[in-house]
Amino acid sequence: MHNLTRRGALSLGAGAMAAGMLPGLARAAIPTGNATAPKLEVEKGATLRVLRPTKFVDADETVFRQNTQKFSEQTGVQIRVDFAGWEDLRPQTAVAANTGAGPDVVVAWADDPHIYADKTLDLTELANYLGQKYGGWMTLPQRFGKKWGTDQWIALPMGGSGGPCVYRISWLKEAGFDSLPTDHAGFLKACQALKKNGHPAGFALGNAVGDGNAYCNWLLWSHGGMVVDEQGKVAINSPETVNALKYARELYQTFIPGTLSWGDVNNNRAYAAGEIGLTQNGVSMYFSLKNDPKTAAVAADTAMARMPLAPGGQMAENVLLLNAMVFKHTKFPNAAKEYLRFMMEAEQYDTWLTGCGGYWSHPLNAYAESEVWKSDPKLAVYRDTNTTPFWSGYKGPISQASGSVAADYVVVQMFAAASSGQATPEEAAREAERRARRYYR
Repeated sequence: MHNLTRRGALSLGAGAMAAGMLPGLARAAIPTGNATAPKLEVEKGATLRVLRPTKFVDADETVFRQNTQKFSEQTGVQIRVDFAGWEDLRPQTAVAANTGAGPDVVVAWADDPHIYADKTLDLTELANYLGQKYGGWMTLPQRFGKKWGTDQWIALPMGGSGGPCVYRISWLKEAGFDSLPTDHAGFLKACQALKKNGHPAGFALGNAVGDGNAYCNWLLWSHGGMVVDEQGKVAINSPETVNALKYARELYQTFIPGTLSWGDVNNNRAYAAGEIGLTQNGVSMYFSLKNDPKTAAVAADTAMARMPLAPGGQMAENVLLLNAMVFKHTKFPNAAKEYLRFMMEAEQYDTWLTGCGGYWSHPLNAYAESEVWKSDPKLAVYRDTNTTPFWSGYKGPISQASGSVAADYVVVQMFAAASSGQATPEEAAREAERRARRYYR
């Protein structure tokens, strides 16, 4: 068994990418439009603290630090970058917001800037410039960047990690399927056949920021369910949700034991070890397998495809979005905004995007031309990550309430309870409704 860890083996071959690029991969020319950058004079003696999630692939941190150092060399602004554990990022962000001290810039999760919207700087001018220069913002980043119902940008989306299905090609064929079914009934049959052959599925049902939300939000949305309706009225206790919970209970029977406590690394370990034959994951797992001689054969036998679709044939996969905000307590607002602009410009951003192997898929349309998406045909499924029409808190406004429900894992725990038999589907839906109402008042 290969004991993968977030800080260790889940890398893209960092030693071969000291320059932040995939081996042998040149950068493509990113198309740009005419746009004038905001005139922001960096404050004399400016220093910044930046907080962001810890790496899941080595190049993420390596290239991010290189780009940050490049900004410091060009501007004289000294920057300290702190990397927080994925589950620790929200508590640390809350402390900074509530005390008015600590990091100036937080590269947060999608909803978080909306929780602290009254404590963040307006980034509209910067976002409009980047959108004009780089072909416009994609669907999901626009939703999470803007204050709901307005054209005011309160955050700057930097990328999103998608959650397509990842599976062993040969094992699926042995189970009688030449391709992954895109309907729920066929998907369940495929998982049942894999389990029968000794290759169970495995999806996180623990409080995992990435994989737990990915699996459970997909279940909800793909069955036509929602947390709240368009007016923000709690609507999670619905026939659609109950149907999703019933389906989840059946699918759970095809899982490897232990998924109720899985975090964001467990499915990676199980898949690499051959303990499961199907899961959901970002691109990190594929590249970690591909770049390790011990698991290269597993990577060659791995494919990625859309999870079963939502009504109307829409992609229903959850996206873990990075959403940068600048707190009003910063003493150097111009330096902070200039730093974010610099990090999103093609010279820096495409190096990061390519170095990460597309792990944090781009939020601006022009980066669809990045060479990373042409480097391996298996990556194509990740290129359109941020075009999804679904968001946490769907169908209602993105707000402090939607962010709080996501942070409290209301949807994840609802599916965990119903899947494991701790509650009936109806009971789980009622409990989720009760918990959601605490935030939507």
